[in-house]
Amino acid sequence: MSSHSAYSASDLVVAIDGPSGSGKSSVAKRVARALELRYLDTGAMYRAVTWWLLDQGIELSDTDRAADLARHMPLRMGLDPRRPTIHVGDVDVAVQIRESRISAAVSAVATNLAIRAELVAQQQAIAAERGVVIEGRDITTVVAPDAPVRVLLTATEQARLARRASELHGESTASAVEATKDEVLRRDSDDSTVARFLDAAEGVDVVDSSHMTLDETVRAVLELVEKRTGITP
Repeated sequence: MSSHSAYSASDLVVAIDGPSGSGKSSVAKRVARALELRYLDTGAMYRAVTWWLLDQGIELSDTDRAADLARHMPLRMGLDPRRPTIHVGDVDVAVQIRESRISAAVSAVATNLAIRAELVAQQQAIAAERGVVIEGRDITTVVAPDAPVRVLLTATEQARLARRASELHGESTASAVEATKDEVLRRDSDDSTVARFLDAAEGVDVVDSSHMTLDETVRAVLELVEKRTGITP
């Protein structure tokens, strides 16, 4: 780790936003590992709240009750980029929160403004400790708008659908892409009503990963880190 600027890695906050299938989780984890920083997947937090509310039998349309319960949820995020963990109480929910029933319901939680305010406050507390890569949908604009490195990771709709199909179905055939289309596009549409992640805010660098490998995308983000802060792995 080297630095020839006013920043040190322990001070660094890297904020990464992007739509579904843009690769932000994979990229953010790799960037955090390269720079020896902590890693926070904010999308996993919304998924965990969704899992917990459904597990409690709560109707997500009952927004006030859902928000009240979310405020008292025993959520624990492990921030090691090599092995990020997520627990609700003593329950490891890392696998459950990726189930399709959660994907289908998470926008109802992410667009609940009271729940969003609660989770943003938790995310901002982690950002305030610095030394972290945070990825999600409103990190560059709401959670960490003053982060020295702010990146919008984007890709064409076709590339994003193919990636998510490979992730969920192990292939990116036409039928697999079609099966993921509703989840990806509907979530982006729903979430874009409360967060800005489809176009870059002022001062946010854009990385279009449509025709880039994961390694190339990670390298592009690390180059932006160096350009903005002087910090290199």
